[in-house]
Amino acid sequence: MTASPPAVPGGYVFDNDSPHSARHHASLEGALDPLTLGHLREAGVTPGMDCLEIGAGAGSVSYALLRLVTPGGTVTATDIKPGRIAPAPGLTVLAHDVVTDPLPEAAYDLVVARLVLQHLPGRQAVLARLVRALRPGGLLQVDEFDAGHEPCLLAPSPEDARLYERFTTAKTDLMRAAGGDPTWGRRAPAALREAGLTGLRIRPHVLVRAPGTPALGLQLHHLAHLAPRLLDGGFTPAELDRLGALMRDPGFAAATGVLYSVQGRRPARAPLSCPRSEAT
Repeated sequence: MTASPPAVPGGYVFDNDSPHSARHHASLEGALDPLTLGHLREAGVTPGMDCLEIGAGAGSVSYALLRLVTPGGTVTATDIKPGRIAPAPGLTVLAHDVVTDPLPEAAYDLVVARLVLQHLPGRQAVLARLVRALRPGGLLQVDEFDAGHEPCLLAPSPEDARLYERFTTAKTDLMRAAGGDPTWGRRAPAALREAGLTGLRIRPHVLVRAPGTPALGLQLHHLAHLAPRLLDGGFTPAELDRLGALMRDPGFAAATGVLYSVQGRRPARAPLSCPRSEAT
């Protein structure tokens, strides 16, 4: 029996400043930016708005937002390690931990959080802080995966399919060990409602991971980034090599988990509910 992956310290499983980060962010941009930004455009992001993105990574969403809100608007991009984001006119870049560092209240017309909250044990308290940062009528967009089911759709052999599914299970186990919830995407709509937002709009998406797609590039990054911990958790070097070759095989295809893109607005007058404590 393969041992469970070892526990990791609290925090993000995928470091924003690792040797794999550039490929990680490029894959995120290619796979998810069209969805994230398309939903923001549909919501009516316009010039003059003040925007906040937390966990901005390499800044692709923040730069695109800046183009949408110029002239007259501003974008604040935050990350624990924001060194990959270059400041620009109208763009403020801040080193900021959304768990512990304060945010100004009623300061933004739009707040965006993509693939951040699922990593945080106290995500409901963080969500309440993001809602308070909105002006009355302001919009919050949260994009989160439910990685509880990421099936292998095609593989050269049944053994390859089982190996891939061992990998996806190990990846979610590592997220849980770090205090995250890899299935939180399915609970995001209820969490936004509990935080007091109204007019919820929910859009689910499933992407195909096949050779040449950004979604598969993201999975290959995960394999490279997590390799040391996967080895500690019972995978062999030969199995990791086989996983890399398998995902590049033209006969391979898999599905992502469901990405839930959820929008809600801070009410103009009604008081926001107080968050309950959340067990992870």
